[in-house]
Amino acid sequence: MSTSRALRGYFIATGLVLSASCRSATSEPNGGAAPVTLDALPRALSASETKVVGAANEFSFSLFRTVAPERADSNVFISPLSASFALGMTMNGAAGTTYDQMRSALAFSGATEADINGGYKSLIELLRGLDAQVDFRIANSIWYRAGFPVHQSFLDATTASFGAKVSALDFSSASAPTTINDWVGTATAGKIPTIVDEIDSAQVMYLINAIYFKGSWRDRFDPASTQDAPFHGVAGDQPAKLMHRNGKMGYLATPDFEAVDLPYGNSAFTMTVVLPRAGQSVETLAASLQAAQWSAWMDQLHESNVDLYLPRFRLEWERTLNDDLQALGMRDAFTENVADFSRLSPRGRELVITEVKQKTFVDVNEEGTEAAAVTSVGIGLTSAPVTPVVRVDRPFIVVLRERLSGTIFFMGKIVRMP
Repeated sequence: MSTSRALRGYFIATGLVLSASCRSATSEPNGGAAPVTLDALPRALSASETKVVGAANEFSFSLFRTVAPERADSNVFISPLSASFALGMTMNGAAGTTYDQMRSALAFSGATEADINGGYKSLIELLRGLDAQVDFRIANSIWYRAGFPVHQSFLDATTASFGAKVSALDFSSASAPTTINDWVGTATAGKIPTIVDEIDSAQVMYLINAIYFKGSWRDRFDPASTQDAPFHGVAGDQPAKLMHRNGKMGYLATPDFEAVDLPYGNSAFTMTVVLPRAGQSVETLAASLQAAQWSAWMDQLHESNVDLYLPRFRLEWERTLNDDLQALGMRDAFTENVADFSRLSPRGRELVITEVKQKTFVDVNEEGTEAAAVTSVGIGLTSAPVTPVVRVDRPFIVVLRERLSGTIFFMGKIVRMP
């Protein structure tokens, strides 16, 4: 997989409407000279970056295949990369089987922690500076309950590798959620204003990733060409605003789908739109997506004249990812008295992931695309052992036995008081 294809694999849009042909046409003008096309990365990806890119894409498709069927009748807009960053930070505090399961679910099996952390660090730096025409931000933060013991080595690792802002906070204060949400709002340019509603008394830490993207199409759609037309969705025909552009763009046709590739700015970042053939199910296509096959498809894109109709849309989406991540094998981290976060805190065997929540936003229009994602990993103390209440006020069995040999002396059934 080429490095430019690998990076492009982060930005995937599926199930949108287009109509493609090979008629000769020219793109709508941008109203000025377009930026010089970026044909190669500023430098080759390092071995650790290549591992992170490959793992992030594997995780992207695995998570998407898990989430998409759960929402067959509704839209999905997920950022697996944001989840990977947030869980990657969290993994630095995990140990034993908890660590192994997290590493495997994130598709890092066989990679060393040094490679993983080093790859995250340098990839963040590389992605931030690829296109001066695109506003692309990645931010990480860790908020922990003031007074709760946290290993300094954990904080040092997440600060060094993820550039995380680390802050102790009085979680009992009514202003604590506002403090965290203010950071989230700033990191996403106000598109996702909140991620924490209230802080439970057992909650001790939030590890949060935020991604923000705003880019103008390299070849913009002319608003005058946008037309009212029906969108034939799962709920039947719905009114839509179809943007229109006729010109050269990346294109791929297969027996199962057509795809177009729409670049922003200097073409470092693109949106790939995949439309199942008439009569083909978008759910079936979504379930079939694999990282290796996707890479092959991206390599087959070729410039072609396309008559494109693309709906203008704006949506907000959120989901708690606990079940999805456990389905991918990340079970112990969510299981009380099993999770091992001993590299995070001296009390790490008392900790568990309480919630992995993601919120996203996307706005696609004639000028370009604005998108944001926030993923929050909540860490909490396990529940105190529950004292069972045994109220023997109904019929019961009684057994008298010798404990060491197991010899039973008497057995009885008591159904009434004698």
